[in-house]
Amino acid sequence: MTFILTNDDGVDAPGLRSLLQAVSHFDGTAVIVAPQAPHSGCGHQVTTTRPIQVQGRSAVEYAVGGTPADCTRIALNHLAIDTRWVLSGINAGGNLGADVYLSGTVAAVREAALYRIPGIALSQYRQGGRAIDWKIATQLATQVLRTLFAKTWEPGTFWNVNLPHLEANAAMPEMVFCSPCTQPLPGNYRIEGDSFQYVGEYAKRRRDAGSDVDVCFSGCIAITQITL
Repeated sequence: MTFILTNDDGVDAPGLRSLLQAVSHFDGTAVIVAPQAPHSGCGHQVTTTRPIQVQGRSAVEYAVGGTPADCTRIALNHLAIDTRWVLSGINAGGNLGADVYLSGTVAAVREAALYRIPGIALSQYRQGGRAIDWKIATQLATQVLRTLFAKTWEPGTFWNVNLPHLEANAAMPEMVFCSPCTQPLPGNYRIEGDSFQYVGEYAKRRRDAGSDVDVCFSGCIAITQITL
């Protein structure tokens, strides 16, 4: 079984190495096909008007001069056509609710779903200015993957997973299957002359009760199944 690993933080991001470590607990071959440079917030952008450089770092790692969705397209059509899963992340920051429309991390697995390949996007919510403990993220991701790999995949869907920001030595949080939040992201701007500078605070976003934002902010693992 082949797993494609990608992200939107770039091929050298620590979250991608964390995901690789999590996948190492399962039978199969992990092939990294990730952007050469960060593409956070690029959404489902694809590259069609210029060549995309693909640097083969090894037989199982490729750095792509394009977006996360480009990476999935190239991987499934040329680099690993026997792929069984596309896994994206672990993103340094949450991708909750409305974020899924902005996120390159999520776009990579949405593209996989269009190809009828199951996918899981994983993101690590970052609370305040605290650093991410990638060892904890790996442990949580391993448990999530074990759970989702055992489920029957429904074509036309993909999974979006958000890990809570835990303190060191915290107990394994509960996994909660929930709905995506339908509230908008904060729309606050500071006006200086004719310039609008965004100053919205992510942690103060509105949230539907029981939604992925509510679940993750409350310290649990939020898992949503999203339909194309």
